[in-house]
Amino acid sequence: MSNPRYLMGTALGASIFTTLLATPLAQAEPTTFTVDDEHFSMAFEIMHIGYAPVIGMFREVEGQFVYDEEARELSSGKLVFKSDSVFTNHKKRDNHLRDEDFLDASEYPNITFTVTDFETTGENTGKVTGDLTMLGQTNPVTLDVTLNKAAVYPFGHEKYTLGISATTQLKRSDWGMTYGLDPAMVGDEVSLRFGFEAYTESD
Repeated sequence: MSNPRYLMGTALGASIFTTLLATPLAQAEPTTFTVDDEHFSMAFEIMHIGYAPVIGMFREVEGQFVYDEEARELSSGKLVFKSDSVFTNHKKRDNHLRDEDFLDASEYPNITFTVTDFETTGENTGKVTGDLTMLGQTNPVTLDVTLNKAAVYPFGHEKYTLGISATTQLKRSDWGMTYGLDPAMVGDEVSLRFGFEAYTESD
């Protein structure tokens, strides 16, 4: 006589196997994320006459990117900074940064970063390469990126949200911004640090 437990287990196993065959495997799904401009910080740091670094930020930014969490692929993305939103907590200096010696905000109102490549370097880290356009010139820049958290926001908009940090360094002279380099009144090397949240409209 057949063991009823064996027959039951065989039937259950066959049922599960049939279901798996009939159900398509989950596919990676690229998702569009919108940068939350209320939770975005981009600090820059540059040396002043060798004494101490000046730290500033851009207070107006917008952007989107397309990221596939399952495949860990960043397929596209763009950030736009408003040049005249530069802020260093010093009105006269900020006005100088907006004029033609530095950002020339009236002629070039936007600074853009457009993603061109992405490389995964760890469980939650990667390198994002993109074209940075400033003062009418475009050069490649690579960011070291960390995905801090991915979850539904606990309050407020309650949307699925990514929390991201990124850092990079560049030389402003590569974009033709040479004011103050000779003599060395203002440093050439600029350190950038990003921290922001980005949410998706999809469920």
